[in-house]
Amino acid sequence: METALFFQVFTVTGPVFAMLIAGVYLRKARLINDAFIATASNLSFRALMPTLLFFSILQADLDTALQLDLIGYFYLVTLLTFGWAWLWSLKRVPVRDRGVYVQGAFRGNCGIIGLALAASQYGVYGLSTGGVIAGIGIVLFNVLSVVVLGIYSPTFESDIKSVLSNLARNPLILSVLAGLLASWVGLGLPEWVMVSGDYFASMTLPLALVCIGGSLSLGSLVDSGRLAISASLIKVLWTPALFTVIAWLIGFEGRDLGMLYLFLASPTAAVSYVMARAAGSDGKLAANIIAISTVFSMVTIMFGLYLLEHYGLI
Repeated sequence: METALFFQVFTVTGPVFAMLIAGVYLRKARLINDAFIATASNLSFRALMPTLLFFSILQADLDTALQLDLIGYFYLVTLLTFGWAWLWSLKRVPVRDRGVYVQGAFRGNCGIIGLALAASQYGVYGLSTGGVIAGIGIVLFNVLSVVVLGIYSPTFESDIKSVLSNLARNPLILSVLAGLLASWVGLGLPEWVMVSGDYFASMTLPLALVCIGGSLSLGSLVDSGRLAISASLIKVLWTPALFTVIAWLIGFEGRDLGMLYLFLASPTAAVSYVMARAAGSDGKLAANIIAISTVFSMVTIMFGLYLLEHYGLI
């Protein structure tokens, strides 16, 4: 029974992490390089992922995709984790590193890894509902990241106007809003358009996951440091463990509880490195947090899903 449960959990997490590992080895074998990763990541962000989110939300029932209680709780946890990590950093993290540390501890890779896990576990429901959570979550992630990096960076200013401008042009946010609007008005598209969209969108998650794997630096695991490990543990262990239990206590159950866990347990987003570099902060620390949290999450997500399945909570 326990072995069967383990393999059930592995069928959810295995394919996702296999793509990450494939990216690592493809990079090592020089079948992909920085130029490929940059181009493919840009394609995923600007075209593939928006298409996936739009069609998954369009084809879902709007009452099912727009789960305000899930979105509200996810937002609340994000804010609490942000505050918790910031308070924790005040006495334990050098001033110059606090912005990078806090961002690494709260900003999850929901748009790729979280969404891929949700789709693997819950199919269409995971894609549509997860797409809404990820798309709307980007707004809060960006605002909080700009605030904390701006405070601790000598060269980066928290310009609210530029933040709002970037959010208004974000392809993921726009695709989620377009999908919700199209679903609400009952937009019908020709069958050939739907099939073509599905073909195009099907490339999204494998390609994005391979790019993340290819961008990971295994050297970062050796040169990790206390701060990177600490931020990673907050992101993939303490936050999902604590707030998944609280979610269960206040009434979340079944696939909703499972969705919350998968998104809360997702490792640090790769874009946090870009944000840190743009802020003139320690890019090496940001890269270390991304690498370590991703590797740690391979264990913590599987173990957490196993416990949730074992006790019949999801």
